Amino acid sequence: MVIQEASFKLRKMGNSDLVLSPLGLGCWQFSNGNGIVGKFWPVLAQEDVFQIVRISLQGGINWFDTAEVYGKGQSEQMLAKALKEVGSLADKAHIATKWWPIFRTASSISNTIEERMQMLDHRTIHLHQIHQPYSFSSVASQMKEMAKLVKQGKIKNIGVSNFSAKKMREADRVLRENGLRLVSNQVKYNLLDRRIEQNGVLDTAKELGVAIIAWSPLEQGILSGKFHKNPALVKSINGPRKWASAFRPSGLQRSKTLIDALEHLAQKYNASPTQITLNWMIHANGETVFAIPGASKIYHAEENVKAMSFTLKPEEIDMIDSISLEVLKSKR
Repeated sequence: MVIQEASFKLRKMGNSDLVLSPLGLGCWQFSNGNGIVGKFWPVLAQEDVFQIVRISLQGGINWFDTAEVYGKGQSEQMLAKALKEVGSLADKAHIATKWWPIFRTASSISNTIEERMQMLDHRTIHLHQIHQPYSFSSVASQMKEMAKLVKQGKIKNIGVSNFSAKKMREADRVLRENGLRLVSNQVKYNLLDRRIEQNGVLDTAKELGVAIIAWSPLEQGILSGKFHKNPALVKSINGPRKWASAFRPSGLQRSKTLIDALEHLAQKYNASPTQITLNWMIHANGETVFAIPGASKIYHAEENVKAMSFTLKPEEIDMIDSISLEVLKSKR
């Protein structure tokens, strides 16, 4: 199936020259079942991965988010193979990856960059991110190492992931001293997890001009509504996510009001609850929030690109916002 490029506006990502689609493709699912993190998803056939990447690019998604820890480099390798397979279609593709900090010091950032480049078939790393705020080194040390890589031409931009507001400020301060800026903070954010709105992360990002990259924008698939329609699907999930509270009968019941509202708007836009959710994510906070839904099936990629082909009205964004907050209140 050939997907026609969707009509949407590319946007500048934070304090950078990157001009990207509001949705990128999260590539955690390309881990090939390797490593503890990689076992979260089933193994995908190589041809399916190629098709997912091809459909994403045809639909206008122009960046891909992967990481060292995703299958111990398997995700990076699979992404690079897919980009090579699609040929000139990938000429404008941008890559974001991440350094894994646990039990490491900042020197590991420079020590492992050659491996990252090799795994990615020496494609440009447009955004290199600190995957977690936990390591044996300070934020300042990590940013100084990242700044070295920019100056050496090995990476283009610097981001972080799962950083608090305070750590974001520290990262940006150190980068400013080195003539650079923090570009992004990748955090969990969706209609059923809005902690960044209360803990200062979103406000700080807006203040500093830092982009938010929302991971798990569909709350592991809950916001698609398919588990509400057919709760038996929970039993067929491969991996540990089936044990999350949101997948239990009580969790599905609690979020049903929100799913009903998404279904209602989906009918209006000839869309799906998934597409309404993603559209809300990329429009509810101006151009600050990007999102990286994954795709473990070809139709997921088709849904992702179509989610950018319309824009919810302000009053619809407000309605979803209100219902989402009521659902979250009932969880407390």
